[in-house]
Amino acid sequence: MKAEGDDMIGVFEGIEIGSWYRIPGGASFEVVALDLESESIEIQYYDGAIEELDFDSWLELAAQPTSAPNDAAGALDLNRGDYGDLSMDFDTNQPGDRLNPLDQLDWR
Repeated sequence: MKAEGDDMIGVFEGIEIGSWYRIPGGASFEVVALDLESESIEIQYYDGAIEELDFDSWLELAAQPTSAPNDAAGALDLNRGDYGDLSMDFDTNQPGDRLNPLDQLDWR
């Protein structure tokens, strides 16, 4: 005989923190926390909004696995100007190139 909690755990089976999902006809989000003890899952939408869902709410979403977005700036609320031009080809850089913004700090 199954315990009542076993059914609840089965709802989240296979879901991993860091996995991305899409609501049919809606937004995409990342699983950022999973708490089996409190029977909840925390998700972060691409725009940065965070929501905590119980088991029933998770099932109602009918979310489908999807790939992570190509541009990680959505949840960080960044504009291209905030982090510079990342379109350069990293394979053709020379040994003295300064690609890391921390390289520009004066450590003296």
